[in-house]
This record gives sequence, C-alpha cells and structure tokens, in this order.
Amino acid sequence: MLIAIEGLDQSGKATQAERLRDQLREGGARARLASFPDYGTSIGEEIARALQGEREYGFEAMQLLYVANRYERKADLERWLVGGLTVVCDRYVASSIAYGEAQGLDASWLADIQRFLPAPELTILLDIDPELAAERKATGRDRYERDLALLERVRDSYTRQAEQADWVSVNGDQTKDAVTAEIMSIVSARLSPA
Repeated sequence: MLIAIEGLDQSGKATQAERLRDQLREGGARARLASFPDYGTSIGEEIARALQGEREYGFEAMQLLYVANRYERKADLERWLVGGLTVVCDRYVASSIAYGEAQGLDASWLADIQRFLPAPELTILLDIDPELAAERKATGRDRYERDLALLERVRDSYTRQAEQADWVSVNGDQTKDAVTAEIMSIVSARLSPA
C-alpha cells in the first residue's frame, strides 16, 4: 500500500509520515518512508539550489523538476510495493498539482505527466491555515514558504483535490499526538480486512 501525506509546509507531514512508518513497523508491518523532494538525488540537489535562490527556473520547469525527482525514485517505489512494503510518502503527486495550479499551471497536465508513477491507495491531507504554517517556521523559509498568497492558493488546490479524489482530511492544527492518533485510526481502518 502506498500512503501519501500531503499538505502545506509546516503542516506536520514529515513528523506524521515518520510516526506512521514507525507505528506500522511496531505493529508488525514492513514499512518504508519516501520523502519528496528527495534531496539525495541529482535532480533533488538542483531543486534545493532553486529553492534557496541559487538557480532561477520558471514555474513549468520547477514542477518538471519535482516530477522528475519522483520518477528518479519510481523503480524503488515499485520494488518496495511489489515486495509487500507499506510505503509512506511525505509529499507525492498531489503536491506538484497543488503548487503548480497555485502558480497558474494546468492541473490536468500536472496530473497527466505523473500518471506512470505508482498511485497512492490512500492520501491524507494535513490541513492548516497558511498563516499558521508561517508561524511554525518564522525563519529560514524558502521562496514558496514566504508567499502567503501562494500558500492560500495551494491550500485551495489541495482542498479541491481532496474533495474530488475522496482523500481523508485531518486538522493539522491539533497536537502532534492527536494528529498521529487520527492518522493511525484512518490507516488501521484501511488496512483491516473488510
């Protein structure tokens, strides 16, 4: 099973993805974490440079880099899934759609260029207000994290995607433990045989 954790920066994605992986393992499941962008790859390094302002790319090129970064890991994702692992992704396909759409790109194009990636069986949206995201990380924010208007449009795209694709939305403004408990309840229900 591939589970995608989506949401704005500082919504708790990384923390909750790690906790979910760890709790799945504690329950006897074989679980693996994948984070995107994956800065350990060549394309991931280029993304990091762009986010820090060392490179300048247009919106289309940036989203193509994000998508290519996921394709760099496609073989690993497929191998893990075929091998029976539960793969938890900290960001995945929906983030390119959300950020790209917020920048005026076509959502259907962004979805189409990712259609050959393994599809998530469960997507969990950690929903928080952009102003709360900014409060959680007051310094060291990258170019996207500093643009509250952009983040509001990103949130709108995530909300639209969640409604259209039957995702599960979790209030990310709760305590970390409350969010973890809610996510585990959702995942347990999905993993239990009907």
